[in-house]
Amino acid sequence: MPRKLIVSLPRITAQQRGAIASAAARQSFEALFFSSNADALPHLNDAEIIFGVGTELTRSAPRLRWFCTPYAGVEPYLADDVFASEQVILSNSSGAYGTTIAEHIVMVTLELMRRRQEYAAIVARRAWTRDLRIHAIRNSRITLLGTGDIGREAAIRLRAFSPAALIGVNRSGKNPGQLFDRVVTRDQIDGLLPETDVLILSLPSTRETDGLISAARLALLPRNAYVINVGRGNAIDQAALEAMLRSDRLAGAALDVFDQEPLPADSTLWDCPRLIVTPHVAGNITLDYTLEKIVALFLEDFENYCAGRPLLRQVDRTIGY
Repeated sequence: MPRKLIVSLPRITAQQRGAIASAAARQSFEALFFSSNADALPHLNDAEIIFGVGTELTRSAPRLRWFCTPYAGVEPYLADDVFASEQVILSNSSGAYGTTIAEHIVMVTLELMRRRQEYAAIVARRAWTRDLRIHAIRNSRITLLGTGDIGREAAIRLRAFSPAALIGVNRSGKNPGQLFDRVVTRDQIDGLLPETDVLILSLPSTRETDGLISAARLALLPRNAYVINVGRGNAIDQAALEAMLRSDRLAGAALDVFDQEPLPADSTLWDCPRLIVTPHVAGNITLDYTLEKIVALFLEDFENYCAGRPLLRQVDRTIGY
């Protein structure tokens, strides 16, 4: 009886299904594809591998040995009761989202600096105001909290605008690919913020990152600084950020992630001045390249799994990534 691989990804293409099915057959696996978790549930009792989204899948697979999520974030899968066995391997798709999120970072940075929101309001009134003072990425001091796939891809793109400095912040202080002018550890953030024009967060949700950018740290930023968060909402004090935007203490901000998602309809963030709100779409699976990369990464680790090698994107559940 063949071992069973369950794939529950609604956006997957016929070509991608074929690539997974061929790889599975070569390793004596039967690959079953479903467009919804509800359709997949009756087939999970003897599933060895699941490639999909949702704890209803993990909780319904007593023989599961490896669960791969197509997302980079793994917060839903860190609870003790998510898997039937502690031996289940959890992996993510970290490395698939750098391109789409980096382009989002460039987009919102330019929108903020060139005051696109305000000019859009001017045009909506059919007015002809042309004198709003704008800023440039050129000669800006940019700090990136997080130098993983997202931080690296953002650094590559931002470098093309000739910033004054690209400073990375991570746990190790190492400079991946020498893409940054300098990399410091998180305990050096306070000394860095007063010299930061653009603060970009691409951090996972962990105990270490929870509340990392507090009200006190936001207050260290210059008045003309911009804050962009594409990681997780828990990393920044939202209330403090909003208060600073409303009191002209910061030049602008762009949030793609929030403490509570979906962002409640009555949240005051919706109409906060100089704030760009996007509904957690910077890294969504809506760019064809992203989905292609997700499938390619899964296939790479599928070969590792079948060969008994460590998975390249295996998650350490004790630290959350």
